[in-house]
Amino acid sequence: MFFARKYLIVVLSASCWIAARAEAETPRPHIEIRGIYGGVPTELLEDGSTLADHGINAVWMGSGSLTTERVALLKSQGARVFAEFNTMHVASYLKDHPDATPIGTDGDACPAPQGWQGICPTHPGYRKSRMDAFRQALADFEIDGIWLDYHHSHASWERAEPDMPDTCFCPRCVDRFARETETKLPDGPPSRIAELLLGQHAETWIQWRCDVFTDWVREFRAILNQTRPGALLGTFHCPWSDTDFDGALRNKLAIDLKAQAEYLDVLSTMPYHARFGHAADPAWISRQTAWLGKHLEIRGESGERLRIWPIVQLADWGESIPVGQVDAVLDHGTRKPATGVMVFHWSGLRKQMDKVSAMTEFYRAIRP
Repeated sequence: MFFARKYLIVVLSASCWIAARAEAETPRPHIEIRGIYGGVPTELLEDGSTLADHGINAVWMGSGSLTTERVALLKSQGARVFAEFNTMHVASYLKDHPDATPIGTDGDACPAPQGWQGICPTHPGYRKSRMDAFRQALADFEIDGIWLDYHHSHASWERAEPDMPDTCFCPRCVDRFARETETKLPDGPPSRIAELLLGQHAETWIQWRCDVFTDWVREFRAILNQTRPGALLGTFHCPWSDTDFDGALRNKLAIDLKAQAEYLDVLSTMPYHARFGHAADPAWISRQTAWLGKHLEIRGESGERLRIWPIVQLADWGESIPVGQVDAVLDHGTRKPATGVMVFHWSGLRKQMDKVSAMTEFYRAIRP
Protein backbone atom coordinates (compact mmCIF):
# COMPACT_ATOMS: atom_id res chain seq x y z
CA MET A 1 0.00 0.00 0.00
CA PHE A 2 2.83 2.40 0.89
CA PHE A 3 4.59 1.86 -2.42
CA ALA A 4 1.36 2.15 -4.39
CA ARG A 5 0.57 5.44 -2.68
CA LYS A 6 4.10 6.71 -3.25
CA TYR A 7 3.87 5.72 -6.94
CA LEU A 8 0.54 7.52 -7.28
CA ILE A 9 2.00 10.71 -5.79
CA VAL A 10 4.93 10.59 -8.22
CA VAL A 11 2.59 10.06 -11.18
CA LEU A 12 0.31 12.88 -10.13
CA SER A 13 3.26 15.21 -9.56
CA ALA A 14 4.64 14.38 -12.99
CA SER A 15 1.23 14.90 -14.57
CA CYS A 16 0.91 18.30 -12.94
CA TRP A 17 4.37 19.27 -14.16
CA ILE A 18 3.56 18.15 -17.71
CA ALA A 19 0.27 20.07 -17.65
CA ALA A 20 2.00 23.21 -16.37
CA ARG A 21 4.70 22.86 -19.01
CA ALA A 22 2.09 22.43 -21.75
CA GLU A 23 0.25 25.51 -20.54
CA ALA A 24 3.49 27.49 -20.47
CA GLU A 25 4.18 26.54 -24.09
CA THR A 26 0.77 27.66 -25.25
CA PRO A 27 0.73 30.99 -27.10
CA ARG A 28 -0.60 33.78 -24.91
CA PRO A 29 -2.02 36.43 -27.23
CA HIS A 30 -2.81 38.68 -24.26
CA ILE A 31 0.95 39.16 -23.68
CA GLU A 32 2.05 42.08 -25.83
CA ILE A 33 5.44 42.66 -24.20
CA ARG A 34 8.23 40.12 -23.69
CA GLY A 35 11.05 42.19 -22.30
CA ILE A 36 14.33 42.37 -20.47
CA TYR A 37 15.45 44.96 -17.96
CA GLY A 38 18.97 46.22 -17.48
CA GLY A 39 20.54 47.33 -20.75
CA VAL A 40 21.20 46.31 -24.33
CA PRO A 41 21.73 42.54 -24.63
CA THR A 42 24.54 42.77 -27.18
CA GLU A 43 25.64 39.22 -26.33
CA LEU A 44 22.49 37.92 -28.02
CA LEU A 45 23.35 39.68 -31.27
CA GLU A 46 26.99 38.64 -31.64
CA ASP A 47 26.26 35.50 -33.65
CA GLY A 48 23.96 37.29 -36.07
CA SER A 49 20.81 36.50 -34.09
CA THR A 50 18.11 39.11 -33.61
CA LEU A 51 16.16 39.98 -30.50
CA ALA A 52 13.10 38.57 -32.27
CA ASP A 53 14.92 35.23 -32.56
CA HIS A 54 14.94 35.23 -28.77
CA GLY A 55 11.29 36.26 -28.50
CA ILE A 56 12.25 39.68 -27.09
CA ASN A 57 10.33 42.76 -28.23
CA ALA A 58 11.12 45.31 -25.50
CA VAL A 59 14.14 46.51 -23.52
CA TRP A 60 14.37 48.70 -20.40
CA MET A 61 17.50 50.62 -19.40
CA GLY A 62 18.31 53.38 -16.96
CA SER A 63 17.68 56.87 -18.27
CA GLY A 64 21.33 57.71 -17.61
CA SER A 65 22.37 54.88 -19.94
CA LEU A 66 20.37 56.09 -22.91
CA THR A 67 22.34 57.02 -26.00
CA THR A 68 21.17 57.75 -29.52
CA GLU A 69 23.18 54.76 -30.75
CA ARG A 70 21.66 52.33 -28.27
CA VAL A 71 18.13 53.45 -28.96
CA ALA A 72 18.73 53.20 -32.73
CA LEU A 73 20.18 49.69 -32.37
CA LEU A 74 17.19 48.45 -30.41
CA LYS A 75 14.73 50.12 -32.76
CA SER A 76 16.47 48.49 -35.73
CA GLN A 77 15.79 45.18 -33.99
CA GLY A 78 12.08 45.97 -33.89
CA ALA A 79 12.13 46.33 -30.11
CA ARG A 80 10.36 48.97 -28.08
CA VAL A 81 12.67 51.02 -25.87
CA PHE A 82 11.73 52.06 -22.36
CA ALA A 83 13.69 54.08 -19.82
CA GLU A 84 13.82 53.59 -16.07
CA PHE A 85 13.85 56.88 -14.14
CA ASN A 86 15.08 57.22 -10.55
CA THR A 87 12.80 59.59 -8.64
CA MET A 88 13.63 59.47 -4.90
CA HIS A 89 17.02 57.79 -4.71
CA VAL A 90 19.59 60.23 -6.10
CA ALA A 91 21.66 60.14 -2.94
CA SER A 92 24.43 62.31 -4.39
CA TYR A 93 22.07 65.29 -4.21
CA LEU A 94 22.50 65.37 -0.43
CA LYS A 95 26.19 66.20 -0.70
CA ASP A 96 25.42 69.82 -1.60
CA HIS A 97 21.88 69.90 -0.19
CA PRO A 98 21.89 68.31 3.27
CA ASP A 99 18.54 69.95 4.02
CA ALA A 100 16.98 67.38 1.67
CA THR A 101 17.82 64.55 4.11
CA PRO A 102 14.75 62.76 5.53
CA ILE A 103 14.26 63.48 9.23
CA GLY A 104 13.30 60.77 11.68
CA THR A 105 11.04 60.76 14.70
CA ASP A 106 13.83 62.08 16.93
CA GLY A 107 14.30 65.21 14.82
CA ASP A 108 17.66 64.06 13.47
CA ALA A 109 18.69 62.86 10.03
CA CYS A 110 17.36 59.35 9.58
CA PRO A 111 20.10 56.82 8.79
CA ALA A 112 19.80 55.12 5.42
CA PRO A 113 17.96 51.83 6.04
CA GLN A 114 20.12 48.97 4.75
CA GLY A 115 22.08 51.60 2.80
CA TRP A 116 19.01 52.82 0.91
CA GLN A 117 19.17 56.64 0.95
CA GLY A 118 15.91 58.41 0.22
CA ILE A 119 15.19 62.12 -0.14
CA CYS A 120 12.66 64.41 1.53
CA PRO A 121 9.69 64.46 -0.88
CA THR A 122 8.88 68.14 -0.26
CA HIS A 123 12.32 69.57 -1.02
CA PRO A 124 11.58 72.00 -3.88
CA GLY A 125 15.11 72.02 -5.32
CA TYR A 126 15.30 68.24 -5.49
CA ARG A 127 11.89 67.96 -7.09
CA LYS A 128 12.81 70.53 -9.74
CA SER A 129 16.08 68.73 -10.50
CA ARG A 130 14.23 65.45 -11.06
CA MET A 131 11.55 67.03 -13.20
CA ASP A 132 14.19 68.74 -15.34
CA ALA A 133 16.06 65.45 -15.83
CA PHE A 134 12.80 63.67 -16.67
CA ARG A 135 11.94 66.26 -19.30
CA GLN A 136 15.45 66.07 -20.77
CA ALA A 137 15.36 62.29 -21.15
CA LEU A 138 12.04 62.47 -22.98
CA ALA A 139 13.20 65.30 -25.23
CA ASP A 140 16.56 63.81 -26.15
CA PHE A 141 15.67 60.22 -26.98
CA GLU A 142 12.98 58.56 -29.08
CA ILE A 143 11.85 56.22 -26.35
CA ASP A 144 8.49 54.49 -26.22
CA GLY A 145 7.96 55.17 -22.54
CA ILE A 146 9.55 55.91 -19.21
CA TRP A 147 9.12 54.07 -15.89
CA LEU A 148 9.32 55.72 -12.48
CA ASP A 149 11.56 53.85 -10.05
CA TYR A 150 12.27 54.24 -6.32
CA HIS A 151 9.15 56.35 -6.04
CA HIS A 152 8.51 55.78 -2.36
CA SER A 153 9.58 57.03 1.03
CA HIS A 154 12.96 56.59 2.71
CA ALA A 155 12.83 52.81 3.18
CA SER A 156 14.41 49.54 2.11
CA TRP A 157 11.66 47.11 1.15
CA GLU A 158 13.33 44.96 -1.54
CA ARG A 159 14.07 42.18 0.95
CA ALA A 160 12.29 39.46 2.91
CA GLU A 161 12.30 41.63 6.05
CA PRO A 162 11.82 45.28 5.05
CA ASP A 163 13.33 48.20 6.92
CA MET A 164 10.89 51.13 6.88
CA PRO A 165 11.59 53.99 9.32
CA ASP A 166 9.00 56.72 9.80
CA THR A 167 9.95 59.96 8.02
CA CYS A 168 10.00 62.85 7.14
CA PHE A 169 9.48 65.18 10.09
CA CYS A 170 11.57 68.11 8.88
CA PRO A 171 10.10 71.60 9.56
CA ARG A 172 9.25 71.96 5.87
CA CYS A 173 7.15 68.77 5.78
CA VAL A 174 5.48 69.45 9.13
CA ASP A 175 4.62 73.06 8.27
CA ARG A 176 3.27 72.09 4.87
CA PHE A 177 1.21 69.27 6.36
CA ALA A 178 -0.32 71.60 8.97
CA ARG A 179 -1.15 74.22 6.39
CA GLU A 180 -2.56 71.97 3.67
CA THR A 181 -4.63 69.81 6.01
CA GLU A 182 -5.58 72.65 8.37
CA THR A 183 -4.24 70.66 11.29
CA LYS A 184 -3.23 72.61 14.39
CA LEU A 185 -0.03 71.36 15.95
CA PRO A 186 1.35 72.58 19.28
CA ASP A 187 4.84 73.91 19.82
CA GLY A 188 7.19 71.26 21.05
CA PRO A 189 10.26 69.17 20.27
CA PRO A 190 10.31 67.19 17.00
CA SER A 191 9.81 63.95 18.90
CA ARG A 192 6.51 65.23 20.33
CA ILE A 193 5.29 66.41 16.90
CA ALA A 194 6.19 63.05 15.37
CA GLU A 195 4.31 61.28 18.15
CA LEU A 196 1.17 63.29 17.35
CA LEU A 197 1.47 62.73 13.60
CA LEU A 198 1.87 58.99 14.05
CA GLY A 199 -0.83 58.80 16.71
CA GLN A 200 -3.69 61.26 16.94
CA HIS A 201 -3.28 62.54 13.37
CA ALA A 202 -2.04 59.31 11.80
CA GLU A 203 -4.71 58.87 9.13
CA THR A 204 -4.47 62.48 8.00
CA TRP A 205 -0.67 62.31 8.01
CA ILE A 206 -0.58 59.07 6.02
CA GLN A 207 -2.99 60.38 3.41
CA TRP A 208 -1.09 63.64 3.09
CA ARG A 209 2.19 61.79 2.53
CA CYS A 210 0.56 59.63 -0.14
CA ASP A 211 -0.82 62.76 -1.80
CA VAL A 212 2.66 64.31 -1.92
CA PHE A 213 4.06 61.31 -3.80
CA THR A 214 1.01 61.15 -6.06
CA ASP A 215 1.47 64.80 -6.96
CA TRP A 216 4.94 63.98 -8.24
CA VAL A 217 3.33 61.42 -10.57
CA ARG A 218 0.81 64.03 -11.72
CA GLU A 219 3.64 66.38 -12.69
CA PHE A 220 5.58 63.62 -14.44
CA ARG A 221 2.45 62.89 -16.48
CA ALA A 222 2.05 66.54 -17.45
CA ILE A 223 5.68 66.74 -18.59
CA LEU A 224 5.37 63.55 -20.64
CA ASN A 225 2.22 64.80 -22.32
CA GLN A 226 3.95 68.04 -23.25
CA THR A 227 7.31 66.58 -24.27
CA ARG A 228 6.62 63.20 -25.85
CA PRO A 229 2.88 62.63 -26.15
CA GLY A 230 2.07 59.05 -26.96
CA ALA A 231 4.88 57.63 -24.84
CA LEU A 232 3.85 55.42 -21.95
CA LEU A 233 4.26 56.36 -18.30
CA GLY A 234 4.93 53.35 -16.13
CA THR A 235 6.08 52.68 -12.61
CA PHE A 236 8.16 50.00 -10.93
CA HIS A 237 6.65 49.52 -7.53
CA CYS A 238 6.39 47.33 -4.46
CA PRO A 239 4.36 44.15 -5.15
CA TRP A 240 2.65 43.96 -1.79
CA SER A 241 -1.09 43.98 -1.29
CA ASP A 242 -2.75 46.63 0.84
CA THR A 243 -2.64 44.33 3.88
CA ASP A 244 0.93 43.02 3.67
CA PHE A 245 3.16 44.19 6.52
CA ASP A 246 0.18 45.85 8.20
CA GLY A 247 -0.65 48.05 5.23
CA ALA A 248 2.93 49.28 4.75
CA LEU A 249 2.41 49.94 1.04
CA ARG A 250 0.43 53.00 1.99
CA ASN A 251 1.26 53.56 5.66
CA LYS A 252 5.03 53.34 5.36
CA LEU A 253 5.99 53.67 1.69
CA ALA A 254 3.39 56.37 0.86
CA ILE A 255 2.22 54.54 -2.28
CA ASP A 256 -1.45 55.10 -3.09
CA LEU A 257 -1.90 52.88 -6.14
CA LYS A 258 -5.45 53.96 -6.94
CA ALA A 259 -4.51 57.63 -6.85
CA GLN A 260 -1.31 57.18 -8.88
CA ALA A 261 -3.09 54.99 -11.43
CA GLU A 262 -5.01 58.03 -12.65
CA TYR A 263 -1.78 59.29 -14.24
CA LEU A 264 -0.16 56.01 -15.26
CA ASP A 265 -0.42 53.71 -18.27
CA VAL A 266 1.43 50.66 -16.95
CA LEU A 267 2.07 49.26 -13.48
CA SER A 268 5.10 47.02 -13.22
CA THR A 269 5.04 45.25 -9.90
CA MET A 270 8.37 43.84 -8.73
CA PRO A 271 7.48 40.35 -7.40
CA TYR A 272 11.05 39.13 -6.93
CA HIS A 273 9.93 35.89 -5.38
CA ALA A 274 13.36 34.61 -4.31
CA ARG A 275 14.54 37.95 -2.97
CA PHE A 276 11.35 38.41 -0.96
CA GLY A 277 11.37 35.04 0.77
CA HIS A 278 9.27 32.99 -1.68
CA ALA A 279 12.08 31.11 -3.45
CA ALA A 280 10.14 27.84 -3.52
CA ASP A 281 6.82 29.45 -4.44
CA PRO A 282 6.82 31.09 -7.90
CA ALA A 283 3.01 31.12 -7.74
CA TRP A 284 3.37 34.06 -5.33
CA ILE A 285 4.05 36.12 -8.47
CA SER A 286 0.65 35.49 -10.05
CA ARG A 287 -1.13 35.83 -6.70
CA GLN A 288 0.28 39.33 -6.25
CA THR A 289 -0.58 40.24 -9.85
CA ALA A 290 -4.11 38.95 -9.38
CA TRP A 291 -4.49 41.10 -6.26
CA LEU A 292 -3.36 44.22 -8.14
CA GLY A 293 -5.77 43.50 -10.97
CA LYS A 294 -8.66 43.16 -8.53
CA HIS A 295 -7.56 46.26 -6.60
CA LEU A 296 -7.47 48.42 -9.75
CA GLU A 297 -10.14 46.55 -11.75
CA ILE A 298 -7.70 45.48 -14.45
CA ARG A 299 -8.62 42.23 -16.19
CA GLY A 300 -5.89 41.96 -18.79
CA GLU A 301 -8.29 42.44 -21.68
CA SER A 302 -7.59 44.24 -24.95
CA GLY A 303 -8.44 47.92 -24.94
CA GLU A 304 -8.01 48.57 -21.23
CA ARG A 305 -6.38 51.89 -20.39
CA LEU A 306 -4.32 50.50 -17.51
CA ARG A 307 -1.97 47.58 -18.01
CA ILE A 308 0.07 45.35 -15.71
CA TRP A 309 3.53 44.24 -16.87
CA PRO A 310 5.36 42.57 -13.96
CA ILE A 311 9.15 42.46 -13.74
CA VAL A 312 10.09 38.99 -12.50
CA GLN A 313 13.34 37.70 -11.05
CA LEU A 314 15.52 35.33 -13.05
CA ALA A 315 18.95 36.63 -12.02
CA ASP A 316 20.28 35.59 -8.64
CA TRP A 317 19.82 38.13 -5.84
CA GLY A 318 19.75 36.76 -2.35
CA GLU A 319 18.38 33.28 -3.01
CA SER A 320 19.51 31.70 -6.28
CA ILE A 321 17.08 30.99 -9.12
CA PRO A 322 17.68 27.50 -10.57
CA VAL A 323 17.41 27.20 -14.33
CA GLY A 324 14.64 24.64 -13.82
CA GLN A 325 12.47 27.36 -12.29
CA VAL A 326 12.61 29.76 -15.25
CA ASP A 327 9.47 28.34 -16.87
CA ALA A 328 7.46 28.58 -13.66
CA VAL A 329 8.56 32.16 -13.00
CA LEU A 330 7.63 33.28 -16.51
CA ASP A 331 4.45 31.22 -16.48
CA HIS A 332 3.19 33.01 -13.36
CA GLY A 333 4.49 36.34 -14.62
CA THR A 334 2.43 36.11 -17.82
CA ARG A 335 -0.92 35.10 -16.38
CA LYS A 336 -3.80 37.53 -16.64
CA PRO A 337 -4.34 40.28 -15.67
CA ALA A 338 -0.73 40.77 -16.83
CA THR A 339 -0.42 41.71 -20.50
CA GLY A 340 3.36 41.97 -20.56
CA VAL A 341 6.40 40.79 -18.64
CA MET A 342 10.08 41.60 -18.32
CA VAL A 343 12.94 39.81 -16.59
CA PHE A 344 15.31 41.13 -13.96
CA HIS A 345 18.09 41.71 -14.88
CA TRP A 346 20.39 41.51 -17.89
CA SER A 347 23.63 42.34 -16.06
CA GLY A 348 23.14 39.18 -14.02
CA LEU A 349 21.66 36.98 -16.72
CA ARG A 350 24.46 37.64 -19.22
CA LYS A 351 26.60 35.45 -16.94
CA GLN A 352 23.97 32.70 -16.82
CA MET A 353 23.24 31.87 -20.43
CA ASP A 354 21.50 28.64 -19.50
CA LYS A 355 18.73 30.77 -17.99
CA VAL A 356 18.75 33.02 -21.05
CA SER A 357 18.22 29.97 -23.24
CA ALA A 358 15.28 28.89 -21.08
CA MET A 359 13.84 32.40 -21.23
CA THR A 360 14.23 32.41 -25.02
CA GLU A 361 12.41 29.09 -25.31
CA PHE A 362 9.55 30.36 -23.18
CA TYR A 363 9.26 33.73 -24.94
CA ARG A 364 9.27 32.09 -28.36
CA ALA A 365 6.64 29.57 -27.29
CA ILE A 366 4.11 32.16 -26.03
CA ARG A 367 4.29 34.46 -29.05
CA PRO A 368 0.93 34.78 -30.79
